[in-house]
Amino acid sequence: MSVDHYENFPVASLLCPAHLRPAVAAIYHFARTADDLADEGEASAAQRLADLALFRSDLQAVLAGQAPGPRWSGVFAALSRQLHAFAMPPQLLHDLLDAFEQDVHNPPYANRRSLLDYCRLSANPVGRLLLHLYDIHDERSLQQSDNICSALQLINFWQDLSVDGPRGRCYVPQQDRDTFAVSGADLAQCRDSPQARQLVRVLVDWSHGLMQQGAPLALRVPGRAGWELRLVVQGGLRILEKIRQMDHAALTERPRIGRGDAAVLLWRAANMRRGAA
Repeated sequence: MSVDHYENFPVASLLCPAHLRPAVAAIYHFARTADDLADEGEASAAQRLADLALFRSDLQAVLAGQAPGPRWSGVFAALSRQLHAFAMPPQLLHDLLDAFEQDVHNPPYANRRSLLDYCRLSANPVGRLLLHLYDIHDERSLQQSDNICSALQLINFWQDLSVDGPRGRCYVPQQDRDTFAVSGADLAQCRDSPQARQLVRVLVDWSHGLMQQGAPLALRVPGRAGWELRLVVQGGLRILEKIRQMDHAALTERPRIGRGDAAVLLWRAANMRRGAA
């Protein structure tokens, strides 16, 4: 289970019931396409925002029962069918687009609250959409889903510190950086130091605690979906474990999950207990 963009989430896998696979795939391709508009290629910020505005216009069109434009017709034709079949909440899709627009602006994050507010837009909607497909709507499950998805988003940030810094992206809250006297330039240039490793350590502990709060959901979701979610949780925790094994030197090396981790993830997923991941 990789921890990278929307691959954190089940994407029409063998564990996903056949009748839900088209809906899961439609959500994935919608999010993946918009994310690429915001982050891939050589387009200017102004062009990216213009493309995302057009993408949102197509979303609004299919929500109103109208035909989308030709550019992303495949994405929106599939999404339109599933939107109506499952009565998906449209605001969650708009939230994702808000997050991608925020990525283009690349704002600083003053504290953990502001970063979690970004996660509320960028990650949590996907979890809530998947729960909607499984007809799970209680507040406890929604909150635990938010905890898992926010934790996965944060873990992805800490996993990508050595990649994001040189690209000019910084998701480490200013308040945490100030605590350990680690500057934005330190992160941009991937300067390893005892202070930087202490910073990574507290960030890892924060996201680990958030994942622990959400993990019990994986034991309540029935059937194959529950097993899928167990593997998602364990994949995120495995990345944190690898960062710890590196003595938190995530500024100089990107931890990865490979084929060799499969047996560990399966064993841990099978042995999850309530109240602990």
